Amino acid sequence: MKSIQKTDFQFSRQTKSYHGKVRDMHTIGEDLMVAVVSDRISAFDVVMPRGIPFKGQVLNGVATHFLDAVSDIVPTWNIASPDPNVTVGHRCEPIRLEMVIRGYLTGHAWRQYKAGHRLLCGAPMPEGMKEHDRFPTPIVTPATKAEQGHDEDIAPQVILERGIVSQELWTELEQLTRALFQRGTDMAAKQGLILVDTKYEFGLRNGQVMLIDEIHTPDSSRYFYADGYEARQAAGEPQRQLSKEFVREWLMEHGFMGLEGQTPPVMDDAFLATVTQRYVELYEKITGRAFEGDHHPDPLDRVNKAVEAWLAQHHA
Repeated sequence: MKSIQKTDFQFSRQTKSYHGKVRDMHTIGEDLMVAVVSDRISAFDVVMPRGIPFKGQVLNGVATHFLDAVSDIVPTWNIASPDPNVTVGHRCEPIRLEMVIRGYLTGHAWRQYKAGHRLLCGAPMPEGMKEHDRFPTPIVTPATKAEQGHDEDIAPQVILERGIVSQELWTELEQLTRALFQRGTDMAAKQGLILVDTKYEFGLRNGQVMLIDEIHTPDSSRYFYADGYEARQAAGEPQRQLSKEFVREWLMEHGFMGLEGQTPPVMDDAFLATVTQRYVELYEKITGRAFEGDHHPDPLDRVNKAVEAWLAQHHA
């Protein structure tokens, strides 16, 4: 099975394209975006030399599943998925904020807490907590969307002072973020999972807020297994996570941490197969559906034909 690593699509009426770490975005005319979700995998902000077969199909499938499930809360950019690796959606003006929400003291929040901080982006973190404890109420910890380099934590007060968004828009974004996280939490619980933290991105289309990008995928979210969570917390044991953390661990075992001058190790076929298997498990666990991958021998040709057929039918 060939993975989709590099793409160079020129779709009908395409005006521009942007190649991200995982997604390649194509602007069609004035009002449409085509997202091709590649099989590239990044860790420590570095794209690995080889792609993961089916990873793009998994991410696109999970994102579509959740975008459909929250469309009663907020309009989404999603219009159609003409191919397993593709989402076609409305073109929006992105709001340059990542709306990060955390239900648990994990990851970046825990690192800040351990360093003695009790405020994260202006949100208080109570005394006496330990790693992976649940916050009394989820905290919203936004980050600025950097054109280059890393996103930066930012407090709502600073967002308003800089005029990134108005007070009215900020209030709406925070309310939507909390409502979406609650929906994601409820859906995860039905699958025996805990949605630990995640991020949402929003855009404006004709003055209306729209949810853009992917949501609740293993690349944008962290999940714990609910079964045994309390017992592991009480015993001070690590939580069982459903994420791509195992890829980072493999890279660290092979001496790679994304530091300057380091070259990422090439994943062999056996490890690639393991990663594919883990992503398929993620899909099935998160969505509750069986994964049926498309095994086309030339996925780039399949994507091109599917998108062109959709555009010819819907965007003449």
